[in-house]
Amino acid sequence: MNTRNRPERMQNRVQTAPVAMAMTSVPVTHALVTTWPQRPSFCPPGSHVDARGECVPDTAATGAHPLEMVVQNQKLAEYERTVRARFAAIVPVLKRISALQHEEDFVARGQSIAREEFGFELPGQVLDDAWVSGLDMKQLYGESVLSTFNRLADGLPMPLELDAEEARRMLQFFIECGFHEVDFSPCADGRLKGLLQYILRLPQGAVRRVQSYAGAMFDVESNVRHWADTELRRYREGVPTLSDAGTRYLKVAVYHYSSSDPAHEGCAAHGSNELGAAEAALGKLKAFRTAIENQFCCGASVATLLVGVDTDTDSIKVHIPDAHGEMSLYRLVDNARLYEETAGMKADQARSHLLAAIDKAAAAGGWAQGNGAPEAGMRRLIARLLENNCSQIAYVRQEHGGRYRDIGHQERLICVGEGFDTLQLRNLTYLAQLYTVEEGANDLDVGIRIFTGLNIRHGLPVPIAIHYRYDADVPGARERAVERCRRIHEAIRSRYSRLAEQGMIACGLTVQAKKAGSPLEKVDIIEAVAGH
Repeated sequence: MNTRNRPERMQNRVQTAPVAMAMTSVPVTHALVTTWPQRPSFCPPGSHVDARGECVPDTAATGAHPLEMVVQNQKLAEYERTVRARFAAIVPVLKRISALQHEEDFVARGQSIAREEFGFELPGQVLDDAWVSGLDMKQLYGESVLSTFNRLADGLPMPLELDAEEARRMLQFFIECGFHEVDFSPCADGRLKGLLQYILRLPQGAVRRVQSYAGAMFDVESNVRHWADTELRRYREGVPTLSDAGTRYLKVAVYHYSSSDPAHEGCAAHGSNELGAAEAALGKLKAFRTAIENQFCCGASVATLLVGVDTDTDSIKVHIPDAHGEMSLYRLVDNARLYEETAGMKADQARSHLLAAIDKAAAAGGWAQGNGAPEAGMRRLIARLLENNCSQIAYVRQEHGGRYRDIGHQERLICVGEGFDTLQLRNLTYLAQLYTVEEGANDLDVGIRIFTGLNIRHGLPVPIAIHYRYDADVPGARERAVERCRRIHEAIRSRYSRLAEQGMIACGLTVQAKKAGSPLEKVDIIEAVAGH
């Protein structure tokens, strides 16, 4: 049954705010959900209320753009320098160690250098066997990349995650906009790996679901199941809002393109065709929305949003939904242009200009014409994304001259499974989101094709981090996660058997409890191979 007319049927339904989130005892209706709950009249120490009623840090000094978050940019720059320096050191250090392999005390000296420069030791057996047929540099490279990645993921907190209160405020902001869950499905391309932390400036703690797929082609059925799980929790636990609060689930698909070399450095899964990538992602969003409305009948509805990212500058395009939530490939706002238009304004004027640009796009005619303006909450959310992205555009200008030098792929490894939420940085990893190799074959093949040019062509293996999470409260969950890691590892070696036989596949297996702050747990690869 199609329930696309659910707003009319629910127009007069009274919604009650959750006890934990409500700031007023007055019931609100579905039509007023975008203003619920009211903004607080106070802010935490070290911040103040700006003209739009938002809490902003007192330390947000004036920078290159009126909306730039200067202190935040400084922290993100330091984080990026730290991570990139660790990976940049791998090849020079391995060359130093390689030059010593014929020395009498090679093993001791090699391990001493590794401990000093990397913070971990290299596989002892590889060093011990170097006198027989030379040092196996492929294995050492793969081990070094994977170990460096794991150490950073396990011990280097992301700047935006250091403030738990900021994540709480952002989650509350989503609810105020009318969305109790925000779910992102970006392309698996490594140039989008910093999507939340950098491009959109959203704390991971406020966005509880991010799953990457080649070309942003997310699996509709599995996403419907996640929607159902989320709604069941609201009915059973009232988290994060009660089931009758009038909030909705928001699904965001993120495609990408290259403004410098659009014919070659866009999305590999769509042949670097920007329009094709956007159209495919929009098609998935429509299928997801229709599936829920048809399967779950009266009142079941979701909101959707389509975002494009120029991976050369990190500026975004946001496709504006109309009053019925429908989107067009041609009804959008381009933040690169808005950044320039607002550069000489005061902060409040710049924010007003962003809102005006959204309204102008919503009223566009021709191919861009829609059926009315987006709901107030969606309009407010889009404005926040545009504002946050202004800080990232300023960041790229200050740290990278306005346009990244590595406009193409420069990833260091492939992450397979559920990814590493704790390490987000552009062009660091390519992510293949999968539970079986068969369902993720396209994602994996795209990743291997990318690394054929990056690594294999130069005699270096493809480092692959296989990672799954488990619920420690569920009996046997850890054991099943470990088994999944081993099964995926064997399947990868089987699918790319020729590369594996040549030593061009280097895998590392880890599992991790879902609870925030849980450490990585290494899974023995030898056991995985032995069980094959």
